[in-house]
Amino acid sequence: QVQLVESGGGLVQTGGSLRLSCAASGIDFASSPMHWYRQASGKQREVVATIISSGYTHYADAVKGRFTISRDNAKNTVYLQMNSLNADDAGVYYCHTYLGGVLYWGQGTQVTVSS
Repeated sequence: QVQLVESGGGLVQTGGSLRLSCAASGIDFASSPMHWYRQASGKQREVVATIISSGYTHYADAVKGRFTISRDNAKNTVYLQMNSLNADDAGVYYCHTYLGGVLYWGQGTQVTVSS
């Protein structure tokens, strides 16, 4: 059974930082592409960052230079370091992967940015 469990969200002031974690189980983590998505209230879910097995990373334009995705294959965990947060970064952040054509999502972790 595939499980993705996010943690690390919370309330942060504008300009602050948070680090999100996603612990995965039930998959060959080291071989799996991992993604962070976010969904702001009233908006569609959007991809934020991706990391594949080779370590290659890709970021949405809105977060380039501020967010860093990384993975620890020994811990089956993917991270999202978020710096210089602003109001547009607020929302629920989801960890995502796919296996055998099936999409898997975590339950999400809330990020709130206050001015």
